Amino acid sequence: MANRPSSRALRRTSGAAAVGALIALTLVACGGDEPNAPQTARVTRASVASGVTSTGSLTAITEQNLGFSQGGQLTSVAVRVGDRVTAGQVLATIDDYALRQTLAQQQAQLTSQQAVLGRLVNGTQVSGAQSSLGQAQEILDATRKQVDATEDADKSAVDRAEKQLSVEKKALDQAKDQRSIVKSACGDSDSDGDSDSSLSESAQQALKELQDGDTEAAASALPDLSALLTPSSGSSCEQQVAAADTAVINAQRQVEASRTTLEAARQRQDVDAASGRVSIENSRQGVITAQNTLESASSDRPFNIDQQRALVANGEALVRAAQRDVDDATLRAPVEGTVSAINGTVGEFLSPSSGTTALAPGSDAAIPGAESGGTPAAGGAATVTRPGGSQFIVLEDVNRLQAVLPFEESDASQISPGQRVTVGFDAIPDLTRDGSVLSVAPSGTAISGIISYYVTVVLNEGDPRLKDGQTARATVVTQQVDNVLSVPNAAVRRQGSDSTVVVIGPNGEQRPVTFQAGVVGAERTQVISGLFDGQEVVIPAAR
Repeated sequence: MANRPSSRALRRTSGAAAVGALIALTLVACGGDEPNAPQTARVTRASVASGVTSTGSLTAITEQNLGFSQGGQLTSVAVRVGDRVTAGQVLATIDDYALRQTLAQQQAQLTSQQAVLGRLVNGTQVSGAQSSLGQAQEILDATRKQVDATEDADKSAVDRAEKQLSVEKKALDQAKDQRSIVKSACGDSDSDGDSDSSLSESAQQALKELQDGDTEAAASALPDLSALLTPSSGSSCEQQVAAADTAVINAQRQVEASRTTLEAARQRQDVDAASGRVSIENSRQGVITAQNTLESASSDRPFNIDQQRALVANGEALVRAAQRDVDDATLRAPVEGTVSAINGTVGEFLSPSSGTTALAPGSDAAIPGAESGGTPAAGGAATVTRPGGSQFIVLEDVNRLQAVLPFEESDASQISPGQRVTVGFDAIPDLTRDGSVLSVAPSGTAISGIISYYVTVVLNEGDPRLKDGQTARATVVTQQVDNVLSVPNAAVRRQGSDSTVVVIGPNGEQRPVTFQAGVVGAERTQVISGLFDGQEVVIPAAR
């Protein structure tokens, strides 16, 4: 549909033609015997309005492109083009098998994450670590006690061995003393190499007394000497010396045995001390390890729980998204409306819906012809390959219509919201509806190389014969004055800035009169000055 010329363009006339017409009228008035009576009109008061006109299309006041958020095979279509549907009514369905499988996977994953969270919340890591620390501390205390007891036992063994060695050494010295005395008594004091200086004081004293012949004094100095000096019956001196030698040898063996026992006790003491230190350090390390485990479990537990709760929340969001995809496999009408287009049949595969609607200024209505993705034509309609373009279903409120029209930038600059509009329809010539400007687009659109601005017009009253997409011609009233002097536009001739009419005088004479014009409407022109109410003016015959 092409733009029709505006009222301003219709008002343009030739100055030369005006002058010629006035001259012709004058000649007719002055010459001829019986001229035909001219058609006349009077200067009267009326409302004069001027405006700009454009052609566009009717469009539903609301329109929605419907489709499936996820692609799939169409399994049912429950409506037909032209059906009136209510909000929530099922329109179509797609195969949801894959969507349900995804939902099951997300639910299983969520269950797993919830189980992990339950284990963390109800876990015994901290209490177990506390028990382990207490047990490690008890082991350290027991180890220390055991080491202390072993040290005490080893010290006692060393002390006993030292005492036993001391006793054995004394016994050896005594055996040596006795042997020296026996040998001295037998007159063989030098045979064993012992000297008086190696004897004890008591043995030296006893030996001296014995050498002086005082046996009692000798026995008093060395109590055991009386047994040695009183040999058993039949015991010879040689036997007594031999017995004394044997006693010394036995005493020496006991000394060596005691010395060996003492060395073994001391070595045992050293080994047990080293082993005890190792055991204590191992137990202390166990306490440190248990303490570190407890601290780690105590510090990590809240963060691990928070992290797992976040994973559970993420899993819940994925389940909700998957459930929504399953729910969206059933397409429902979001609002009440009429199905204006369906593009798909059962068995066909649909792509995910991604189309958007170019909205008319200030409205939820679509710009006519733009819903298919094409560029609107000069009249506002675009060439489309099929109803609804690429959309699966288009839902409209066809009971309420608006007119959307593109105005050239010079005309659009005169339009503002709220201005009165008169709308006519090519398909219904006898129908005219009043309306008002809802909104003017803030940015221009190139249509057939001309910058235009879309204007949305609201109709004050509908009609059953009106349909979405019909051609509409709208004239926006940009200027209006009421109860002013005016003359018909057909009587006015303009030359430059001058406006002239032919006035019929009282005697029927015709004379041209120039007047100051104001608002020029579609049918009448405002008279500011130069003419009077009731004057009769000539309307030239149409040629």
